[in-house]
Amino acid sequence: MSAQAMAVPDLGRAERALAALRQAEHRTGARRVEMPDRAAALLGVRTRERPALPVPHELSDLLPHGLTRGSVTEVTGSLALVLALLAEACGRVDELGEEPWAAVVGHPRVGLLAAAYLGVPLDRLVLVPEPGDGAAAAVAALVDGMDVVVLGDLPLLDADRRRLTARARERGTVLLSTAPWRGAGAVLRATGVRWRGLGQGTGRLVARELTVERADRVRARIDVVLPFGEQPVVAPRAAADATAPHVPAAAPQVSPAAVAQPALRLVG
Repeated sequence: MSAQAMAVPDLGRAERALAALRQAEHRTGARRVEMPDRAAALLGVRTRERPALPVPHELSDLLPHGLTRGSVTEVTGSLALVLALLAEACGRVDELGEEPWAAVVGHPRVGLLAAAYLGVPLDRLVLVPEPGDGAAAAVAALVDGMDVVVLGDLPLLDADRRRLTARARERGTVLLSTAPWRGAGAVLRATGVRWRGLGQGTGRLVARELTVERADRVRARIDVVLPFGEQPVVAPRAAADATAPHVPAAAPQVSPAAVAQPALRLVG
């Protein structure tokens, strides 16, 4: 290792994330910016070996070791499940006292209100809705600075996926792919969506039930309710009470994460 490379300071995940964001903006054409020397140097810093990111305890039977840094996890069938994973992974300060950053690439219709309600920190979330032909380059830039990168159905070649997998492993970044990803370390599939909250023609949707199975070398299946921690819905009134006057239910409580969120930065 050269003396110049050894002199590069480790200035924290936030600065590396912002440096990666500048590079992603440049590569997708969102902004024509010159990479400062310091920011470019930060992207060359190798991530130290660090513990896995946490997952909701409801999914601990499927992912007993959490989200291993440098790994690829394929999650299909429910974007809400992906956002719940993202919220747990990035919703708390990590073991080094840093706040994890995340990016979502290739999901132009991701529900940000739902993400905030599930606990995703929007002030540390980068969105690249439509990276276009520059998808591979944009993802590579984000892998350098983010803790978690969520990938949609992107125009990636098999060679691109191999390079991104290797880059994520080197940088210690978790990739969550909502499209099939050959060689993923873990594969989760959500099926059998069932909604809670509707009575006999009244009520509101408050939660959804999913069957989630792990479909790689590990075989397991569980039923979960989103949002995690949601209390069971009270059974609807009996038919004999159907003539009673309807009292509107109280408005649902909004998660604190959805209040006073800062402006988002869209890339691409």
